[in-house]
Amino acid sequence: MSAQPDSSARFVLDAAFGVGPVHPRLYGSFVEHLGRCVYTGVHEPDHATADASGLRQDVLELVRELGVTTVRYPGGNFVSGYRWEDSVGPREERPTRLDLAWRTTETNEFGLGEFMDFCAKTGVEPMMAVNLGTRGVEDALRLLEYANHPGGTELSDRRAEHGAKEPYGIKMWCLGNEMDGPWQIGHKTAEEYGRLAAETARAMRMIEPGLELVACGSSSSAMETFAAWEATVLEATYDLVDHISLHTYYEEIDGDRDSFLASAVDLEHFIEAVVATCDHVGARLRSKKRINLSCDEWNVWYQRRPNPHQVEDWQVAPRLLEDIYTVTDAVVFGSLLIALLRHADRVTAASLAQLVNVIAPIMTEPGGPAWRQTTFFPFAQASRYGRGRVLQVQADSPTYHTAKFGEVPLLHATAVIDDETGDVTVFAVNRGQTGTLPLEIDLRGVDARTVEEHLVLSDADPEARNTLDRPDRVTPHPAQGTTVTDGVLRAELEPLSRNMIRLSRPRD
Repeated sequence: MSAQPDSSARFVLDAAFGVGPVHPRLYGSFVEHLGRCVYTGVHEPDHATADASGLRQDVLELVRELGVTTVRYPGGNFVSGYRWEDSVGPREERPTRLDLAWRTTETNEFGLGEFMDFCAKTGVEPMMAVNLGTRGVEDALRLLEYANHPGGTELSDRRAEHGAKEPYGIKMWCLGNEMDGPWQIGHKTAEEYGRLAAETARAMRMIEPGLELVACGSSSSAMETFAAWEATVLEATYDLVDHISLHTYYEEIDGDRDSFLASAVDLEHFIEAVVATCDHVGARLRSKKRINLSCDEWNVWYQRRPNPHQVEDWQVAPRLLEDIYTVTDAVVFGSLLIALLRHADRVTAASLAQLVNVIAPIMTEPGGPAWRQTTFFPFAQASRYGRGRVLQVQADSPTYHTAKFGEVPLLHATAVIDDETGDVTVFAVNRGQTGTLPLEIDLRGVDARTVEEHLVLSDADPEARNTLDRPDRVTPHPAQGTTVTDGVLRAELEPLSRNMIRLSRPRD
């Protein structure tokens, strides 16, 4: 359903009314030892573009273009059976292990040192997870000492012997992964996990007080323990951690595209519910500290689709979770990014899951090329231009009906201002599947009045996608007719589209 021809969406922009600054970590991603994310993804020693470390240069170039700021590693579910010491030292001496999380075989050819090399070459900040599934406090301390202590101890000297004389300096650490999930190795109750996370955090801070620590929140808002889990965990860890995580994935179910296009309604509610829980616990504890959110797994993921590839147990790097994204998926993806930005005051870290091949914006073929999925473009544009301070956007928009969320606005939008230049970037999604959506933005409270560009991600075929055979089938295109007259921007948002409108102010 779409707006009537005379129905417009409208909002006012005023630099005096902001949400909060965009933390660079909002544009993070995620590399897990899952499927082909690592092997034949970022790491393929025999590839024509591989460097001396085995990293694919074509992939690294796309990672830089994507604008990823942080990368969470090594999982995900993989971390709950992770033996970090298996992944360091001479490669020929590293053991091959069973990975119970994904029923694959892990060669450990790519390990901690290779990951840090990847981070250095792409300019991203590492975000490390510790195993609180099969391991605990001692293992976390040993990994921290190996990674961050300058030298003079067994583990820090071992790092130097392995070729990294200088400490890695990893600042952000996840205390386990999805420990509320029965699928997780070492799954725990909220009370069990809260105590273990507190003990681990307290001990890690004895080594390095300035670490930023992330406690596990709920694996999704659909978990039966949701909110009660967060409250219990935070009661135990509030003064010891800085963030609590939330994980969320969306897919089109049973052909209900209207509800799928409104997925960000659920994400915004999820964020606001976690914020309310955090603040309630803080009030109970009479703490002046504020816990922020790390949305360190989010994406469109078709979990109900069968795998089109033949996969047997205990393979090395099988083709798992290789969703090929459509224009429709990219519009929803862009809307999810808008939701994160609209809550930038509390969502100060996020990790798109994942980076390469596995539900990812970048795809590769072993021995072949790498290319951009449709979801690559909204992320790259936001990371490049969505820097600064998020402004409040309270839109007056036509609505449409969804089976899952009721009446939903056709327009989903946010705006970011660069306070140094005064430039403004608007990100907007038209959820309507037919008909354009006229948009009017009153610019009375900002100086940016010149339209630099209006790029649109849309297509006459909502199922259009980029593939190995047609890697550039879908790319953003310029919109026509976007103008500013008498301080009002007017644009026509194509049906089922994600839009970026950049405005600049006059230069002296």
